[in-house]
Amino acid sequence: MNQTITFSAEIQQHQDINAAFVNFPFDTVELFGKKGQVKVKVLFDDKVEYRSSLANMGGGCHRLGLTQAIRKELGKTFGDIVEVKLWEDKEERIVFVPDDVQGLLNQNEKAKDFYDKMSYTHKKEYIRWVEEAKKEETRERRKIKMIEMLLEGKKGI
Repeated sequence: MNQTITFSAEIQQHQDINAAFVNFPFDTVELFGKKGQVKVKVLFDDKVEYRSSLANMGGGCHRLGLTQAIRKELGKTFGDIVEVKLWEDKEERIVFVPDDVQGLLNQNEKAKDFYDKMSYTHKKEYIRWVEEAKKEETRERRKIKMIEMLLEGKKGI
């Protein structure tokens, strides 16, 4: 297994929006041999697992984002301390595309080509958006909208 890095950090609010992060208190070049983004697996408070990335904020400072869902699962918010264990994530990140969505992509070569070239995160956002639909009609509408947005070159929802 990769080297595990453990530290405690305060959950910080990003500007005045509902976005949170913790500062990564170590040198990524020293630990991972990387200056830019570092893909990581994280365990918060020994109970919540998460796949993410350390983002380079310039000046040698990296941050690790905490989604609303992660904060809710932890029962924590801005200003709280979280225990962080992380290690480099070297596994390929694959988004499972449901058959009905894949079928629609296969019928739209231009949209499929654009989708295939997108990052793991953008692909994941699109698929989650379609799959979170509670009604079948909503799912169908979202699949069509997804194809339209891909044809317009939109990477995010």
